[in-house]
Amino acid sequence: MAPWGKRLAGVRGVLLDISGVLYDSGAGGGTAIAGSVEAVARLKRSRLKVRFCTNESQKSRAELVGQLRRLGFDISEGEVTAPAPAACQILKERGLRPYLLIHDGVRSEFDQIDTSNPNCVVIADAGESFSYQNMNNAFQVLMELEKPVLISLGKGRYYKETSGLMLDVGPYMKALEYACGIKAEVVGKPSPEFFKSALQAIGVEAHQLLSV
Repeated sequence: MAPWGKRLAGVRGVLLDISGVLYDSGAGGGTAIAGSVEAVARLKRSRLKVRFCTNESQKSRAELVGQLRRLGFDISEGEVTAPAPAACQILKERGLRPYLLIHDGVRSEFDQIDTSNPNCVVIADAGESFSYQNMNNAFQVLMELEKPVLISLGKGRYYKETSGLMLDVGPYMKALEYACGIKAEVVGKPSPEFFKSALQAIGVEAHQLLSV
């Protein structure tokens, strides 16, 4: 059996990252990485179950899927596991009211979340919203809580756009951890629970998975 044949033996599902794997984000909607549209199409024609797993936190799933479809990808919103919806579920289950330090593009994912009198902070890749004032507001919310809760949508150091490398949420998350003497709860990659939710969505066990 060929090396790839051995590797794929017993594989029933594939988890695909999006940014930097399928496309590079940037002005005008970004660009598809060479061969990625065709690769996704071939996977979907195969016997394998496919799930898209992303730490994208500047766009809602609807906006992200619309952008990918315009680039030629066959993908639906229901096939995407993203950190914002997962964070919303946690907030509801634990009765948490967040101060949102997030990008305006993903704010719609939190429309059903109570943000009055915050008792936690949710931080994401906020882009230009990572101002001193907004960071300090988040810091003050956390410092006023007896048991501060900081939820971060991922912890990446940087990511690639067509214009070059960009700072991700991780450095800002670390700044709040250091200033407040706390540890953030990461929702998104590389959290094991995040990957488990993606596997549950396609009904595949970890040992039956190929992740790209």
